[in-house]
Amino acid sequence: MERLCGPELPFWVANQTLHTDRPDLPECFQLSVLSWLPCIYLWAVCPVYLLYLKRNNRGYIMMSIMNRFKTVFGLLLWIVCWTDLFYTFHELRQGHSQPPIYFVTPLVLGMTMLLATFLIQFERLRGVQSSGVLFIFWFLSVLCAIVPFRSKILQASSQSEVTDKLRFTTFYFYFGLVVCELILCCFNEKPPLFSNVVTDPNPCPETTAGFLSTITFWWFTRLAIKGYKMPLEVKDLWSLNQRDSSKMMVPKLLKEWEKEQSKDKSEHTLSSQAVYSKPPPSTTNHIGGGGGGESSPEEVEVLLSSQKAAPHQPSFLRALIKAFGPYFLIGSAYKLLQDVITFVNPQLLRMLISFTKQKGVPDWWGYALAFLMFFTAFLQTLILHQHFQYCFVTGMNVRTALIGAIYRKALVITNSAKRSSTVGEVVNLMSVDAQRFMDLTTFLNMLWSAPLQIMLALYFLWQNLGPSVMAGVAVMILLIPFNAVIAMKTRAYQVEQMQYKDSRIKLMNEILNGIKVLKLYAWENSFKEKVLAIRQKELNVLRKTAYLGALSTMAWTSAPFLVALTTFAVYVTVDENNILDAEKAFVSLSLFNILRFPLNMLPQVISSIVQASVSLKRIQGFLSHDELDPNSVDRKNTASEYSVTVVNGKFTWGKEDPPVLHNINVMAPQGSLLAVVGHVGCGKSSLISALLGEMEKLEGEVSIRGSVAYVPQQAWIQNATLRDNILFGKPYNEQKYRCVLEACALTPDLQVLPGGDMTEIGEKGINLSGGQRQRVSLARALYSDADVYLLDDPLSAVDAHVSKHIFDNLIGPEGALKGKTRILVTHGISFLPQVDNIVVMVDGRVSEMGSHQELLRQNGAFAEFLRNYALEDIIEEDEATEELIQDEELFPDDALSNHTDMVDNEPVFNEAKRNFIRQISIISADGENPRSRSVRRHGCSQRKHAEPQEKKKPQEVEKLIQAETTETGRVKTKVYLEYAKAVGPLLSVLICCLYGCQSAAAIGANIWLSQWTNDASRNQTKENVHMRVGVYAALGIAQGVLLLINCLLCRAYSMLRAAKLTHRNMLQGVLRAPQAFFESTPTGRLLNRFSKDVDAIDSHIPENIDIWMRTFWYTLNVLLICSALTPMFLIVIAPLMVFYWWVQSNRSTFTSQFKLDRKTFHCLS
Repeated sequence: MERLCGPELPFWVANQTLHTDRPDLPECFQLSVLSWLPCIYLWAVCPVYLLYLKRNNRGYIMMSIMNRFKTVFGLLLWIVCWTDLFYTFHELRQGHSQPPIYFVTPLVLGMTMLLATFLIQFERLRGVQSSGVLFIFWFLSVLCAIVPFRSKILQASSQSEVTDKLRFTTFYFYFGLVVCELILCCFNEKPPLFSNVVTDPNPCPETTAGFLSTITFWWFTRLAIKGYKMPLEVKDLWSLNQRDSSKMMVPKLLKEWEKEQSKDKSEHTLSSQAVYSKPPPSTTNHIGGGGGGESSPEEVEVLLSSQKAAPHQPSFLRALIKAFGPYFLIGSAYKLLQDVITFVNPQLLRMLISFTKQKGVPDWWGYALAFLMFFTAFLQTLILHQHFQYCFVTGMNVRTALIGAIYRKALVITNSAKRSSTVGEVVNLMSVDAQRFMDLTTFLNMLWSAPLQIMLALYFLWQNLGPSVMAGVAVMILLIPFNAVIAMKTRAYQVEQMQYKDSRIKLMNEILNGIKVLKLYAWENSFKEKVLAIRQKELNVLRKTAYLGALSTMAWTSAPFLVALTTFAVYVTVDENNILDAEKAFVSLSLFNILRFPLNMLPQVISSIVQASVSLKRIQGFLSHDELDPNSVDRKNTASEYSVTVVNGKFTWGKEDPPVLHNINVMAPQGSLLAVVGHVGCGKSSLISALLGEMEKLEGEVSIRGSVAYVPQQAWIQNATLRDNILFGKPYNEQKYRCVLEACALTPDLQVLPGGDMTEIGEKGINLSGGQRQRVSLARALYSDADVYLLDDPLSAVDAHVSKHIFDNLIGPEGALKGKTRILVTHGISFLPQVDNIVVMVDGRVSEMGSHQELLRQNGAFAEFLRNYALEDIIEEDEATEELIQDEELFPDDALSNHTDMVDNEPVFNEAKRNFIRQISIISADGENPRSRSVRRHGCSQRKHAEPQEKKKPQEVEKLIQAETTETGRVKTKVYLEYAKAVGPLLSVLICCLYGCQSAAAIGANIWLSQWTNDASRNQTKENVHMRVGVYAALGIAQGVLLLINCLLCRAYSMLRAAKLTHRNMLQGVLRAPQAFFESTPTGRLLNRFSKDVDAIDSHIPENIDIWMRTFWYTLNVLLICSALTPMFLIVIAPLMVFYWWVQSNRSTFTSQFKLDRKTFHCLS
């Protein structure tokens, strides 16, 4: 630096800088390091930042007044800097030679200011509202200019006159302009033109938050204050960021997954290709039978690879990394920075202890070191929470994408795949397995961060204690295989546990779907025992996992102490000259405390990785299932005159199953009505499924022209209003809607239902009769106005006169679907003379096809079908006539009573039993929903006095499906008491005491270590070595033993006991709930309680209690010891405790509104 600054301006003067009460930095240091540091930062970041801006264009921001000021100030800074440069040239011409530093620094500063001004405008053109890059640059500029600012004032005050007035003046102009730029940089620009933020009525402020607001999370303050003042509602929450929505996340993951699948298919194709080669030339003469001396001609042989390629599956993990890895790496960069800063504090502590030992040193050293320790801790906190923000968002995005991908896959997998993937497995995949990926993402960086922190800590410990640290390294190496074995066993148990969980959820789904039958037959206790038996097996596996977890936790929690013990013991015994003084002990202890977090987190991360790997394998297996071929049905066939065509069709439900349909040839002309008839099990519904593309097509061609509407045997009803079920997303047309209701015989039902067509229909149509559900399904199909209608026996769920009305007004030749292509599966032979063509199915084949008269003349399978079902139809017509007469006596004004269509819509497996089913249909409807039936009777009796539907006054309809209630405020004490009661009151107290004893042992070890270090000042280091090491070891071993007992007692016994009782009480509460509870509670909500929430009780609550108890007792012991040793500590800690209590209470009130709902404990009551 002497060449730049010259001999008159030294770069560093220790007496002027450190060893004085008025420290100051030399002018050369100020002109070089302090001036160049911000410039080096900006020029280093600029290329990467420009590339980022080029690839991310958010729009164009209009030139605002603030932007003009920024630009003007930037140009003024360039002028000020180069004024110094030209003044130096002027001095050179005057004969006053200045060192080169006076030329270089103004030149570099001026060019940097021009670059900053360019970035201001370029950011505006790319839609950047707040620049973090420029904020850091201006902050560094102000920070580095503070020292010259003070230095020039000190020089001016010590001298009678300022010698260099121009540079003195220009510097303060420079300082003022830089401060103005920093202040302006704290504010945001307006949103870009044509951006999404402008159109969103309630945008999330995170997207428009400035750099300062982002790093401090200040943008969230407004919602937090609002949540503290009043309970938050859904309308108070901001809209989800577009980049975090499922609309963006799910396609992003599926795109990468499809790439992996296509890559795997291409590799599989290449590996299975034939290899062509010629045989080597023959070296011997062969005499052929008739060829004389001719050699055999060379032939080209086809050699198939003898070695089969190993089965390779597409990697779902690679797809996840490609989809979410780049964003996650930003959080990893923050974590790396935080890890490096973590090790600054032990070095500052070393300097602070050294400062207290020295005499005659300036006081500002201590203040500076204390401020630096605070500043590094503050900076570490900011960076760490940015890392967590990126990790949490990534975890949320991963979970969103996984749930979307699994849900999408569940809709398109083949029928054979559905056999292996049960409903319980799909529910667990979306709730438990997806959640585990979110939980893992939070601390996934610890997988590399923990080894890095361990290595850095050991390096600094080596600097402090020398080779003695290797004893501690040996302890950690010994723990690795121990935990590896535990991890392998835990993985095996995890797989077993998930199998039991799948079985339990599958059984619960079956129970909830058939809860009506279950209650009618009083089977609650039987099914409860079956569920509890599976639950007991699951708990047994969890207990084994808890045993392994207790050993792992004890090993890793005791690891920092064991490392410290062995290191200190070896250090003081290996050499008599090694003295454990305060500096070595407490600096080493701070490094050991840094070791504590990675060593504690590493087993948890490994455990989470083990669980996530099991979940990854399950999800990958599910997403790798075969899908239905969307091209099996040609929907673009416009050349043919037929709307539906099947040529030589051969279909099966699974590729490995025998074919169900053989040699199917069906052609339905445009606008025709085609009936499909046949005995039970002959393949009628399978033919409809084949036309929908839900079967595997082995041979032939299938084509359908136009859109398709499908009415299944079992009506599918949404949990929505009756009108929404019919409209199904289509715009409302009053005239069309009324025609649909009339054609489907739904108009009388609207007068019976309490809210008309705005009545809310329960899940799976639980508050409608079977006939009503089927007619709603028909109405939905009719309103869709499709080109082709596939009707799978829709008239079987209604009585004869109702079916006649529907056929005449909807399906038949004069019905509302006249002119549409209709394929009707039916058993009603009375309608067959009115259809255009009839297809007769026998054993999965088309036996006959033709008109009614043609088939009668043939006297084949169709005639046999008519003879079998003619008698039954006569009986049904007689019964229908009797029911009509009875209904007319009770309700004379009813043209069409809805009481005659209460037959459930289950598929009829034995047609010979239909007569019996008709007779008990009224009884079945009574058990279906007593409340709704009584409402219908009352409505029917009052119908003649009711006004027409159009003239009815609008009335508020009570909502059937109640919204899930959410607790507000803090967690009530009752909840804690319920859990403590489930654990056991005495056990809860014992566990708390054990936690206190464990923490006391840890604090006692630290106190003993401080007494040990005092031996150095009393020259007693050689006398008490064995006693000091022995007591220190005893305290550490006691801590480990107490921890092991606590983990076994807490996780392997008490918490599992609470989980068992909670699940049993919840199951009993659900099974004993009245039928009305199931009408108003969706099945999915109950399944969530038994899957995700039970998993939280099994796994997450014990972990959180463990963390809270350890933190609480450790903090309490530290506060007691510090207050006892230093009573002045209470003056500082008392207001801090009040402040933290206030922050925590506000946080609890706010966050509980998002986290707590009446889930598990609501069912207990």
